[in-house]
Amino acid sequence: MNIKKGDTVQIIAGKDKGKQGKVLKSLPKDTRVIVEGINIVKLHKKPSMVSEGGIVEEERSIHASNVKKI
Repeated sequence: MNIKKGDTVQIIAGKDKGKQGKVLKSLPKDTRVIVEGINIVKLHKKPSMVSEGGIVEEERSIHASNVKKI
């Protein structure tokens, strides 16, 4: 896998096609990457002693074959 943390990539497939972002984390064992601002999902979190509950948005991983290094 040629994509490393800190690289700027463009999404070439999926719902975020055409968008660009910086790689936050590379997962070479699974051939996936986490890109800043791409593949955002909403999670419903329960409140705990540490944090409040509510709806939280976070990035999920995308397969490395769906990104192109710029």
